Amino acid sequence: MGNIVFDKDELVHLGYSLEREMLRTSRSGAFACTTLCFCNTRKYHGLLIAPQPQIDNEYHVLLSSFDETIIQYDVPFHLALHRYPNEIYSPKGHKYLINYEISKTAKHTFSVADIKLSKEVLLIHNQDRLVIKYMVEESDKPFKIQFNPLLAFRQRHKLSKANSLVNMDYDKVNNGAAFQLYPEYKPLFIQFSKDDVQYNHSPDWYYNFEYIKEAERGYECNEDLFMPGCFETTLKKGDVLFVTASTQEMDAKEIKNLYSSELRVREEISSYEAELRRAAKMFFVEKDDKVEVIAGYPWFGRWGRDTFISLPGLCIGLNDMKLFKKAIDTLIGDMSQGLFPNIGSGEQIAYNSVDAPMWFFWAMQQYSDYTGKKKQIWKEYKEVMQSILCSYRDGTNHNIRMLDNCLIWAGEDGKALTWMDAVVDGVPVTQRKGMCVEINALWYNAIMFSLELAKDAKDKDFIRDWEEIAERIPTEFKATFWDKNYGWLADYVDGYYKDFTVRPNMVIATSLKYSCLSPKICQLILDRVEKELFTPFGLRTLSPTHKDYHDVYYGNQEQRDRAYHQGTAWTWLLGHFVEGYLKIYGDCALEIAERIYEGFRLHIKDYGVGGIAEIFDGNPPHSSKGSISQAWSVAEVIRIKYMIGKYKQEKEGEKV
Repeated sequence: MGNIVFDKDELVHLGYSLEREMLRTSRSGAFACTTLCFCNTRKYHGLLIAPQPQIDNEYHVLLSSFDETIIQYDVPFHLALHRYPNEIYSPKGHKYLINYEISKTAKHTFSVADIKLSKEVLLIHNQDRLVIKYMVEESDKPFKIQFNPLLAFRQRHKLSKANSLVNMDYDKVNNGAAFQLYPEYKPLFIQFSKDDVQYNHSPDWYYNFEYIKEAERGYECNEDLFMPGCFETTLKKGDVLFVTASTQEMDAKEIKNLYSSELRVREEISSYEAELRRAAKMFFVEKDDKVEVIAGYPWFGRWGRDTFISLPGLCIGLNDMKLFKKAIDTLIGDMSQGLFPNIGSGEQIAYNSVDAPMWFFWAMQQYSDYTGKKKQIWKEYKEVMQSILCSYRDGTNHNIRMLDNCLIWAGEDGKALTWMDAVVDGVPVTQRKGMCVEINALWYNAIMFSLELAKDAKDKDFIRDWEEIAERIPTEFKATFWDKNYGWLADYVDGYYKDFTVRPNMVIATSLKYSCLSPKICQLILDRVEKELFTPFGLRTLSPTHKDYHDVYYGNQEQRDRAYHQGTAWTWLLGHFVEGYLKIYGDCALEIAERIYEGFRLHIKDYGVGGIAEIFDGNPPHSSKGSISQAWSVAEVIRIKYMIGKYKQEKEGEKV
């Protein structure tokens, strides 16, 4: 039995099962995502969502749903569930669900009349290929089963509407059929492991599927899906049937072997730690010799900032530093003028991030501490590091530049260059143009880390160029951001204006290996953060005492953007809170660190099953919001566990 299990009472209760989503991914980039009861509630839901590089750099929903109908004693039992306008659910197949568990696969079990049928879903590791395994565990007599594929063939951020351009034809293939709704798409091959599966072609549109999560988010929420026809076969007790959906045809005789070989390399998910490792694996996508990190499912793509913040935790959890280097090197290949891509890839890259290059240094620092490969890092990455530092010192895009006080200033009207990046009507919701506290904390850490590597390599020229700047920064940082009357750091400074709004960015100044601050100041900052910003699932982005505080993240795009960094709690910040706390409070910090880590043990059953949400409401009960599994959320929870273990190990070493 897997670590995560749901019973019949939970699955048939739509108020429960519709709020929990399952996710399966492939290293090729394809994924499957829907609710526990197979009722799609988002436009991002589907059983095969895959890249279509011949069209664009986005993901496309190909197979939205695969609806089964069992026919026993001439009575049809529909296992599917869909929502339509006016809160109509039909057919109500969820009532037959009796169990769902995650182990090597995602396994549902249905009980219909005298039939018990299990359904296991997985995606093949390096292919855009879904495989479903059906097994008849109990049945008094043979029965018919029908399969109706519902096709979308559209980009994941859009919706499908009935139209006359759709190609209603099909091609017969080995044990199945292929469908190509529009000429720009690759065909979708649906194939079965049995050669007696009959396909009956009866193309038609099914109308007005309603996605309630899109309605809640203020988006268009109704979709039409194309049903090309029906597959049918007969099954009996003990029978196993495999079906695959992919953009490539395969030998149907090999489906079972493919499924079996996939299972052999998968880890049994029998613990919380194993679940986090499985979640960590899901964010990596390999394209040729490149590796990208998906920021979050089901709607994010690659983000530079998120990649650098996520990589240490993800790769520590997987103990795979080769993957770390590949992802780093992939982003380095897209550098421009000292900046990394904020979002996008290929020809659709935006470089509007002042912090991504600074987080690159932090990520490399974690890699260095984990592997001890200082000389190799300097040999391979000195040129990149020096290029970034010089670009920031001398000035680059978006008015990013070092001032006379050796601190970094950045900003443009209408642009949000830090991670607090929501913009409404051309105006950043969180104004931060100027010298930002975490940017300058990271800037100092970046220089000091580079000097650490340079000294180890005896690189006198680099040391000469940067040592004086490094010596000046702590004094200037404190003079710029610290005010003893407040007892915490300014969030940003622009000229004579200092913004002392209580936000979590200052916690990063306490967590870094090279900090500009004394232990006493770090303690005051951490105490303030704990008092006003700490929640069990993340740090609030704004103090509840502030007039602009948003207690919940809800509503249309504008409403959500105004709450995104104005009170909403973010899990990834907890890693830096714990790191700073351990540095200052030592043994006394272990209890809160362990409580934070254990707090997510139950959460992984509550939203994106097996993952950790992007964000949480600032107010209790701190409901899960945003993406259902976010890379830096998973990564920092893993890193918290690593920091706890490392701290204990070092303490034991001191005793010896």
